[in-house]
Amino acid sequence: MIDILVYLFENYHDFSARPKTKTLKRRLSAVGFEQKAITTALRWLDGLKATPAIEHPCDQRALRIYLAEEQRKLGLECLAFIAFLETADMLAPALRELVVEGAMLLDDDPVPLAKFKIIVLMILWSREQALEPLIVEELLDDGEHRLLH
Repeated sequence: MIDILVYLFENYHDFSARPKTKTLKRRLSAVGFEQKAITTALRWLDGLKATPAIEHPCDQRALRIYLAEEQRKLGLECLAFIAFLETADMLAPALRELVVEGAMLLDDDPVPLAKFKIIVLMILWSREQALEPLIVEELLDDGEHRLLH
């Protein structure tokens, strides 16, 4: 699924410019992705776009307390990355909640930071957030190499 999400970002920089689901499925299949992975990735993206991001009044003194299950599944690296994005004003509380929810749906336990970064990228991309080039570079860097060619 992650490979498909990266492919979509690479080929459709503007989220709203991506083709309709039927066409997209054909294109992804023609490139070599498996039908089950295509269906999973597109369902995840459609669900993400349909989920409203509820903005809450933000108080600088507010603190997000992660459940024990979230702490275990996300691990220190992902939680630290969330803190980094919040400090850089790249992740508002409503988007943070979508990121946490999206990461909790992954099968990985704990979620690897490289996959977590792709989840963050997809959420920002699907919400058509302004993406600073340096943040995109960071999100596409898995520590060993860039995920896009």
